[in-house]
Amino acid sequence: MNLFERLSADDYEQVAFNHHKASGLRSIVAIHSTALGPALGGTRFYPYGSEEAALTDVLRLAKGMTYKAAAAGLDLGGGKAVIIGDPVRDRTEELVRAHGRFIDTLGGRYITAEDVGTTRADMDLIRRETRWVTGVSPSYGGSDDPSPATAYGVLHGLRAVAVELWGSDDLSGRRFAVQGAGKVGLSLVGHLVQAGASVVGADVDRTALARAVEEFGIETTDPAGIHAVGCDVFVPCALGGILNDETIPQLRCAAVGGAANNQLLAPEHGKLLAEAGILYAPDFVINAGGVINVADELEGYDRERARSKIAGIFGTLRRIFQTARGERSTTAEVANHIAEERIRAVGRLKLVQTAPPQRLR
Repeated sequence: MNLFERLSADDYEQVAFNHHKASGLRSIVAIHSTALGPALGGTRFYPYGSEEAALTDVLRLAKGMTYKAAAAGLDLGGGKAVIIGDPVRDRTEELVRAHGRFIDTLGGRYITAEDVGTTRADMDLIRRETRWVTGVSPSYGGSDDPSPATAYGVLHGLRAVAVELWGSDDLSGRRFAVQGAGKVGLSLVGHLVQAGASVVGADVDRTALARAVEEFGIETTDPAGIHAVGCDVFVPCALGGILNDETIPQLRCAAVGGAANNQLLAPEHGKLLAEAGILYAPDFVINAGGVINVADELEGYDRERARSKIAGIFGTLRRIFQTARGERSTTAEVANHIAEERIRAVGRLKLVQTAPPQRLR
């Protein structure tokens, strides 16, 4: 399949490649859909093994953002950017600002934000080159790092999982296996411990995991086997594709719900989870807190308003679980249907043309 066939298969609107020799910037922006509004999605800075791997990732992430914004009720589309490189070694002011200038050339069709490998400080640098960025410092009228908001949303989602499985949103005494102790994972671990839950965590970054142990006294395990730990809920908060042919048979949990994007390696893995009797909280629903938070900046950021919207993840997941149970569908199928129906319905408004003004006589 060539590139244009690949983009046509999933209705991508635009993919833009950027190269800035002086700074070393190599980036890709994918805009999946603007049916509901400008495409919002973070910039990921990652040392991809190949350009093909970077393209595959940005396409998957951009489509996921379309569904995330639609299911969250936002008037935004889906997009994503990736910078190919090592954020520790390659990040410079020149490179980040060059990325911001490239975003500006898209004229507001794509709005960026923080993601894996990028920081609030990077968003502030980008803000000096373009207004099409969110998650900036409060001094710029922004909401700051969206990671705590993502974790807050996942917490509400896990309470919905608890209601579905055990009839109560009380998380105390439940055991959670958290994969990833980065910015979102660490914040979520704090919420879970505060709620009285027990947590076992893992991360390939030993420093990040050590911080989680120091702050919250959690158990730890080998990152390669965290998905197979006996627990009530497996909580993926690292990179995508963790739910696949190999890992699903090894799961020893009643449910899966976490902050990672694209947790299902392929759509059929949602069915495999259902057949295994494991409740799945669709990733683009449960992890939408961050995008809901930064989207509020577009209205003039109000923290309490944003948190109220994020708390709505609980109700959205409850409806998805109830619908899936009633229709004997998978939760992934129901979530996709909700997002797709909203995109079609609201997207049709663009086809409504106002009549031209009549000339006065």
